[in-house]
Amino acid sequence: MKANFKQVLTIILATILSATVALFGYDYMQKRNASSNQSSQAIKEYSENFSQEFNQNNVRLANMTTSEGYPDFTEAAKRTIDGVVHVKTTKTPSRRRQQYIDPFEFFFGFGNRNYDFGQPQPQVGFGSGVIISKDGYIITNNHVVAGATEVSVTLNNNKEYTATVVGADPDTDIALIKIEGDDFKYVSFGSSDDLDVGEWVLAVGNPFNLTSTVTAGIVSAKNRANIVGEAKSLQSFIQVDAAVNPGNSGGALVNTRGELVGINTAIYSQTGNFAGYAFAIPISIAGKVASDIKEYGTVQRAVMGILSPNMEYIKQNDPEKYEEIRDIEGVLIDDFSDRSPSKAAGIKQGDIIKSINSAPIKNFNELQTQIGRYRPGDKIKVDVERDGKKMSFTVELQNAQGSTDLVKNVDGMDMLGATFTEISDSTKQKLGISSGVEVASVESSGKFRKEGINKGFIILRINNIPVNSEADIRKIVQMTATSNSEDKVILIAGFYPNNKTQYIAIDLSSK
Repeated sequence: MKANFKQVLTIILATILSATVALFGYDYMQKRNASSNQSSQAIKEYSENFSQEFNQNNVRLANMTTSEGYPDFTEAAKRTIDGVVHVKTTKTPSRRRQQYIDPFEFFFGFGNRNYDFGQPQPQVGFGSGVIISKDGYIITNNHVVAGATEVSVTLNNNKEYTATVVGADPDTDIALIKIEGDDFKYVSFGSSDDLDVGEWVLAVGNPFNLTSTVTAGIVSAKNRANIVGEAKSLQSFIQVDAAVNPGNSGGALVNTRGELVGINTAIYSQTGNFAGYAFAIPISIAGKVASDIKEYGTVQRAVMGILSPNMEYIKQNDPEKYEEIRDIEGVLIDDFSDRSPSKAAGIKQGDIIKSINSAPIKNFNELQTQIGRYRPGDKIKVDVERDGKKMSFTVELQNAQGSTDLVKNVDGMDMLGATFTEISDSTKQKLGISSGVEVASVESSGKFRKEGINKGFIILRINNIPVNSEADIRKIVQMTATSNSEDKVILIAGFYPNNKTQYIAIDLSSK
């Protein structure tokens, strides 16, 4: 009887113990999943913020497979192809003039002369674009429309429209253009953050001027950097092996649900054509840039104010230090910029950034991608590792000028408060100059009047670049006024007739 009682008691205790273990295990898994879901939700919410800017009614399609279990891309292609457009650009180069020396005239004292090559022929280029709203907003690449005097868009139904360039951002190579209408088919935003390496994707565009072309491949890698040169400040590309060729630039990279996850931008090739890999700008970056351009007229860039070690430099010059830090998972803070919001929040040199708003950070490219989706004034939670301990800080992001203000679209020419007149070749010859633009008038409230530049002043160069027209001046001034640099200064070299050359600096950072 006692033996039976012990057996029953043992079974009861084992049952209680098993139930307890199961309960605690379930609770642990729930908390773990909740943490993971919190990170994914934080990413998703920010990824979808810009979709609201374009009034997208996102309809999600289920993954499609054939009866044999293979992926079926037909539904994704049908959903996308009418929202991808053919972009044609026309560029009219400026009239070229070049000095030459006639040896006979040189020896007889006439010197050199300007030779006119005649009116240059317009240059025509082609690319792709993605309609992202019912009322005709289109994302494309900046390099597709840069310098264009005319932009036209052809839909999949062969209807052609004249497009207006709303704005562009050379740093991310994203431009926003618009066609007039209110019932266009568009491609819904997806989440580039949720893409997995090995996942099927489609590239839709117009390679070699062949319209409505769809190719398939897989995501080969994420967060690729240093693909299109060091001049680009923000690089975190999706690498795919779908065939992408000249003409695909600005086209759509979509997942198997037909959702826009990237803008096709570059290829890796020694011949200029597809050679195995292509690169797309994640929609988490491209969508935010387009949203900023639409809402503010310029891109709102936030900074943390931190400096990270240059791994390649350290590898070459300090191999021992490189061995110490090469395996760090996260971003090591090497130093801070002036007026750093991160330093003000309590983060220290030597800390390792592990996550931003619960999104894991493994390298600097991932950090750039995360910060690139925020605006000045946004507060983010930064988790760091310090001496083996996890610590959290709240950082209020700033703009490049060290404030939390949103940057407004600045008309640099309006700030100058002046009008200009081109100088004839004969006048240039009399003055002994090869370039120049004359100031025709100035306003009393403009920066020209403030710095002592008045009517009759002849501008030779701005920032050491020769100018010959108001368009030349506008290009340099706007580039400076809308840059992300703290110093928005133009240096003007010019003179009044019969006076010496003057050098005048004008600050464009404020009215």
